[in-house]
Amino acid sequence: MTALPYAAAALVAALFSQSAAASCYVVYGPDKDIVYRAPEPPIDMSRQIHETLPLVAPGSTLVFSPDNHGCDVAINRLPLASAQRGMGGRPARADRS
Repeated sequence: MTALPYAAAALVAALFSQSAAASCYVVYGPDKDIVYRAPEPPIDMSRQIHETLPLVAPGSTLVFSPDNHGCDVAINRLPLASAQRGMGGRPARADRS
């Protein structure tokens, strides 16, 4: 019977760890219009957002959530998207350098 609390704790930890992953990234421009919405992040998420987001979309705000509602129709009107378009039509991303 002592294994039951450990199993319950493991289940709770698994549920919380799954909800930590974002499913939808939305970038609002300075005028509060949506300039980017997709399941992939528009920036390098291994770095601080305040370091990379201004390089891709100056004056914007990034919002991400585990809910993918509305993310099925991608939007990419980022200012640097046409200049930094990568292979495979991926959105612009801030450099790691």
